[in-house]
Amino acid sequence: MARCGDKLLLVAAVLLLCASGAVAEDAQVNTIQDVFRHLRTCWRPPSPAKARPLDITVVVSFNRAGNILGHPRITYESAEASDNDRLQYRIAVMEALQRCTPVPFTDAMAGAAAGRPFAILFRSRKTSPDKTSPPTQERRA
Repeated sequence: MARCGDKLLLVAAVLLLCASGAVAEDAQVNTIQDVFRHLRTCWRPPSPAKARPLDITVVVSFNRAGNILGHPRITYESAEASDNDRLQYRIAVMEALQRCTPVPFTDAMAGAAAGRPFAILFRSRKTSPDKTSPPTQERRA
């Protein structure tokens, strides 16, 4: 029997796969930062009437043509989120990916990005002034 979280992810993935994709904008994506910027232009969090604000991270890979490779995977959701909050935000993430794909990679970026996982943090909560945003680049030992 599937867990509730698995069911929510399945519903969100089905919504993504059943709808047709549309490119968010025509600007060419040439850097890793451009990938994050491009995907965030498509982010439309659920209204506060539908779900409480939360942070959610999705790991997604693309092929050379900028289409999603495999299935996006939710790897983080704010701990205090209810099942309804999680469902609404998972749907919003999948809709954002749908709006932004295929990603308009330059030829060079298409080769560099193909098959590599991107962890995209979608934020809808306000951070307090004393807290800093998480680093945008991974540090390697």
